[in-house]
Formats: sequence, structure tokens, C-alpha cells
Amino acid sequence: MTEHLDVVIVGAGISGVSAAWHLQDRCPTKTYAILEKRAAMGGTWDLFRYPGIRSDSDMYTLGFRFRPWTERQAIADGGPILEYVKSTASMYGIDKHIRLNQKVVSADWSNADNRWTLQIENDGAPTTLTCSFLFLCSGYYNYEQGFAPKFAGSEDFTGPIIHPQHWPEDLDYEGKNVVVIGSGATAVTLIPAMAESGAKHVTMLQRSPTYIVSQPKRDKLAERLNRLLPDKQAYTAIRWRNVLRQAALYGACQKWPRRMRKILLGFVQRQLPEGYDVQKHFGPRYNPWDQRLCLVPSGDLFRVIRKGKADVVTDTIDRFTPTGIRLNSGEELPADIIITATGLNLQLFGGATVTVDGQPVDLTKTMAYKGMMLSGLPNMIYTVGYTNASWTLKADLVSEFACRLLNYMDDNGFDTVVVEQPGSDVEERPFMEFTPGYVLRSLDELPKQGSRTPWRLNQNYVRDIQLIRRGKIADEGLRFAKKRAAVAV
Repeated sequence: MTEHLDVVIVGAGISGVSAAWHLQDRCPTKTYAILEKRAAMGGTWDLFRYPGIRSDSDMYTLGFRFRPWTERQAIADGGPILEYVKSTASMYGIDKHIRLNQKVVSADWSNADNRWTLQIENDGAPTTLTCSFLFLCSGYYNYEQGFAPKFAGSEDFTGPIIHPQHWPEDLDYEGKNVVVIGSGATAVTLIPAMAESGAKHVTMLQRSPTYIVSQPKRDKLAERLNRLLPDKQAYTAIRWRNVLRQAALYGACQKWPRRMRKILLGFVQRQLPEGYDVQKHFGPRYNPWDQRLCLVPSGDLFRVIRKGKADVVTDTIDRFTPTGIRLNSGEELPADIIITATGLNLQLFGGATVTVDGQPVDLTKTMAYKGMMLSGLPNMIYTVGYTNASWTLKADLVSEFACRLLNYMDDNGFDTVVVEQPGSDVEERPFMEFTPGYVLRSLDELPKQGSRTPWRLNQNYVRDIQLIRRGKIADEGLRFAKKRAAVAV
């Protein structure tokens, strides 16, 4: 017989662990499993293995609300983050519910049966599982394949060409010239790590700059509070300090973009040699926070530039050559290794196809509700974290809302809940008002968001606490059903 569970969580990374903890805490009678398509839990923090992999947010906000981060690093390396996620799952018995090598191929909702049927590949063998509620925590990018544009002459280059998402364990870059193509979070992480661990020279080759800010790797105030207060109290205080600081920076960038641009570039100028062309190499064409700011801990990128171990070249590529990269300016960059830190491929629902009563769902016709549900898809919630703050802040809020929703349905005898498409007074907006390449490349394939609450994404933790944690469950966006008889709420 096909196994049936109350809740199936897809993805065993930070979002999946958050969902499971809240489910156990707030809905303890619910049966659940976490399906993870990879051979290990940890999500992003198990997938990426490139040198220097670390958080691009402070750990007091990237950490779970319910479990304090107590390590000394405020900007943590990938290893300690993975251990934190794994130990959290073990501490609360969540790991016993994780099923590895379980790839969800398709999910079909049956209105007649009030349940989802999941078709799963278990180490290549097909299996089926049903559930009353589906909680998608698989992130928004393709774990199998990063974005790698085709470069003319790439077949002529005699060295390895590597995408950071598929880093080979045995790569030897000792004494080698390395060119990293890209200027995002991955590139600014890789460059100082490789420059300080054996590479002869590392060049960041970028078509256009990114805003880069430096933050201390260790938080002195946090260390002081951790000595004076119990772990939970210290964590809460530091977390809120950082939440408000992040919100203030984002708000200032939105309100005074020209002034904040000048301030951000001033910080960079002070960390680079006199006469360095900061405007060319670190002055983007867009306003601050139109794309995510790149974080460098304790100015490590600027340090290796000052030492001459790394440099930044802002130009466009003509073609790869046998020994490097020829630029459109005519300059040729020598390279023994080329790393294409060119970004991600966006993918919703882990690549699974979604149907309702066997009919495919066109996601581009759906509209997001509170940044966590889609119109026309019953009993389903997804987690996508903040783009302007730590992912986990939003993940924990989504998990809380899912549990509040489940309890509300149980208390009122409802079997299903579905988001209704809003009326004509709600205008369609892009799913993400955020402009990195991986989003722009996929906007035409994504759902929409609306022009007002609850259809509009806040990207503001304080406002979302009111909307998601404390807001009314039964509002204008949701329709509940009891024993297949529609009940308007």
C-alpha cells in the first residue's frame, strides 16, 4: 500500500530543518518525512565545496531563531555552518525523519482525495508517497547544474575550466595563475581564499562591478554579550541588533541611493592603495541593493589586492586562448586555471512537475501569496528566503505560518486551503523585484506577485512579523474547504 503522511517536507537544508522543528513543536501529532534528493543533508552547505565557502550573512541572523549560534565567528566558514545544521537536526530528532536519495519527480493534487501524490525516484527506483500537505523547502536554484555561458575558444584552453558548483576535490592550484570570471558572492569568496592558500596570482575578471562591503569576521559586541548573558538572551539581543542594522542599511540605500553609493565606495577606497580606480572596478552601474551587496569578512579581498596577490580586471571577453583569456581591449590574461563563477540556474520546486487533477500547472499564471503560497495550488507552502537579509529569517517565519495554518484547519475542520487569484484591483508584478542575472534570465518562467498585501513581497522582517507571525490566518487571499464543500472565509 502507498504510504500516506500528514506532511511531506522536500529538502533537508536550513529551510527543511526549520520546517521540521516548527512542525514538531507546534503540530506534534502530525506525521511527516523530509525527502532529500542528494545523498547527504545540509543543502547549500553540503553542496558547495570550493575554497573559502562561507556565509554571506552574519550567523546571528542566518542561524535558527530557536537555536542560538554560539561559535565565535560571526561570518562563518561552510564547515561550521554544515555542522550547525546537522547537529540541530540531530539534537531535535529531525534526522530520524530524513530520507536521503529521494528525488521528487512530480506532485499531483487530487481534489477528489484531498491529497498530494508524489512520484519519487529512490536511488533510481520509482516509488509513490501521498500526503495531505506539501512543504517545499528545496530553495530556488538548480543543484545539478550552475549557469555556465558558452565562451568562444573554450575548447582551445589547455587548462581546466571549473564551475564552483562542481568543484573537484583534487584540484591543484599551487603556484598557478587563476582567473575567476564573475564578481558576485562566490567570486569574492574564492579569490582571497585561493590567493592566500597557494595560488601564484588570482585575477577577478568582471564585466561590471558589484557593491562590496567589509564586515568583521568576529563580532566583539556579540562576544561580550555571550560572556555576560545566557546563550538565548545574548543571541536574541545580537540577532535583533543585526536585523535592525540590516534593515536600516537597506532602507537608506532605497531612500538615498546616490549618497549611499558614495559612502559605500568611500569604505572601499580606504582599504585599497592610493590612486586605485575604485569607480571603475567597484562602482556598479546600478543603485545599492538593486542587487545583493557582497560581503567580505574583515576586508580579505582588499587585503590580497593590497599585497599584490590578486587584482581586478573590468573588461569583456573576446575569446579563450590556449594559455588564457583575450579581452576585447586587446589585453590577454594568462591563466593555468579558469573558474566560471558566473552564477546559478534558477529552479522552483527542485525541478518537480506540478499538476492538479492530472492537469499541468502553468506557474507563470499563478500569483504568490505572502511570498509562500501560489494561487490554485491547494495545501502547499514553499520557502524562499530574503534577498536583502538572511535567508533563515524568512524561512523561520514561513515555518511558523505553515504550522499556524495547519492548526487553524484542524481546529475548524477544514481539509483544504487554496490561494485564490486576486481581483483586477491587484496588478501583476515580477516574482522578485531583484535584478541579478539568474533572476532576470528566468523571470518569464516564474509566478507573479501582486501590487499590495498580501500578494506583495515585503522583503522586510519587521513588517513580515506582523503579517506572517501575528496576522490573521483567514484573510482575503485564502479559501478553505470542508469535506470538499467550499466554505468562503
